[in-house]
Amino acid sequence: MTTALVTGATAGIGAAFARRLAADGHNLVLVARNEERLREHAAELHDRHGIEVGVLVADLATEEGITAVEERLADRKNPVDLLVNNAGFGNKGEFLEVPMADELTMLKVHCEAVLRLTSAAVKGMRERRRGGVVNVASVAAFVPRGTYGASKAWVVQFTQGAARDLAGSGVRLMALCPGFVRTEFHERAGMGTDNIPGWMWLDADNLVDAAMKDLARGRSLSIPDPRYKALMGVVKLAPRNLLGGVTSRTGRKYGPQ
Repeated sequence: MTTALVTGATAGIGAAFARRLAADGHNLVLVARNEERLREHAAELHDRHGIEVGVLVADLATEEGITAVEERLADRKNPVDLLVNNAGFGNKGEFLEVPMADELTMLKVHCEAVLRLTSAAVKGMRERRRGGVVNVASVAAFVPRGTYGASKAWVVQFTQGAARDLAGSGVRLMALCPGFVRTEFHERAGMGTDNIPGWMWLDADNLVDAAMKDLARGRSLSIPDPRYKALMGVVKLAPRNLLGGVTSRTGRKYGPQ
């Protein structure tokens, strides 16, 4: 049986990945900050699917947390075959309204942790000539929208560049770019969601199903819904100065900094 490691595994997209991978028969290592929720989720998946589920309490906003997960990924005796870098968060507010410490924490979680954990995982995968990494980004990566969008744009560019470098190695890397997903994300950031149109919401389990299909196809970028594929097509054609104004207003209304 293969093993998958999922960060941010207790809620939202991370929990959906854990459910899907457990149902497919993968053993799991679940990573998050809340030990109680981790153990509850692990026990549920073990009881339902009969798989082995390990838990690793780690805060990826800290050096200690990133190092702990790196060490697990580097364990050659208990290899990880699939890494899902899902941990992330949003900040409410415009540029200069968000404390600098919070901006830097976002970059540590969204960029530094993704870089280091991907590197730790891929070294062993390349030696074994098999494995995969899914780095969860966002459609915000394709529009000018503050630190959040910039950090997710970095995730996309890094992942696609690394995927090209590893072509033919047996290791697949993919950036996953969802839109609005019904999770705890906005609530944790203190963002209201009442004004977000119903058609813009995605289901986390359906999103993961689509992502896994794209990974199996060898794609380095996944936008897992026809609605958002169409929107991103429009974004590519829109003038950048117009797009910046529209996304700034929309981001303040709907999304994270």
